[in-house]
Amino acid sequence: MQPITHDPSPERYAKCIDASKRIRWDIDKDVIRGRQFDFTRKFLPDALARIERFSFLSAGEKKLVSQIQGRTYTNMFGLVERFIGAKVLDVSRDHWLGDQVALEALVRFTDEELKHQELFRRLEGMIAAGMPQGYTFLPQPNDVANVVLGKSTWAVLALTCHIELFSQQHYRQSIENDPEDSPLWKDVFFYHWKEESQHAILDEMEWKREHAKLTAREREAGVDDLIALVAAVDGILQVQSAADVDYFLRIAQRPFTKAQVQELKAAMLAAYRWQYIVTGCQNERFQAVLASLTTEAQMARIGKALAPIMGEAVAA
Repeated sequence: MQPITHDPSPERYAKCIDASKRIRWDIDKDVIRGRQFDFTRKFLPDALARIERFSFLSAGEKKLVSQIQGRTYTNMFGLVERFIGAKVLDVSRDHWLGDQVALEALVRFTDEELKHQELFRRLEGMIAAGMPQGYTFLPQPNDVANVVLGKSTWAVLALTCHIELFSQQHYRQSIENDPEDSPLWKDVFFYHWKEESQHAILDEMEWKREHAKLTAREREAGVDDLIALVAAVDGILQVQSAADVDYFLRIAQRPFTKAQVQELKAAMLAAYRWQYIVTGCQNERFQAVLASLTTEAQMARIGKALAPIMGEAVAA
């Protein structure tokens, strides 16, 4: 693991700019390339979908669960990138009349997040064309963004760093090497990963820079806000996981018992908590940065707040 340092030097921002220029990609020319999703294949890999929790389903039903979860996965990224782009544009204000290299790095970051939002909007349309009607993504991006952006910058940057680190981890540990995933699906998250790798570096730099500006009381408030944001994310996951199970039940070609429906709901929620909360919290880089910016008492408070979510997601 790299050491935790606070180095806001122009050289670090410049490296992110160089990488942004080198890996820049186009949605149509590089990612979609005229292709459609292969619905004979899975979307989310088994490890991410926690497919072992759906033990009573057939192979075809497990594939359908993977595709439903994958559809929500693309929509979730489109949702979070709404507030991420807005917050990055906001923190760039500190560089407007200062470090122009840092400003360029953050403007590029925002531009790439806008491109990602467009990509995920287009993917939803493509997936919708190949799946039965009735799917609903319930969280509204602007409503969620307004709630998130109402919290302290420290907390929003912490959540952003968490998201962009777990997105990289998901690709490298699960999506990249899964031979059963749809080829287009794998390419989407390959190109997404390439740019998110630079975003996570900038997130960490800006989070540390923000931390250095704050008083002890403001940092304590930031921890409160981070705990509240994770709880809000979990609320979204509870609602969407239930909606996704309802959709699965409507399009599945057989009935399920009441006990099986409850098992499906528990398994779907556990999978979503694993994807969007647990994997990020367990990411070594995120743990190290968070620990470097909090006291032992604050870390204990965060751990206590997360314990019910983490425990259910891992043990469910």
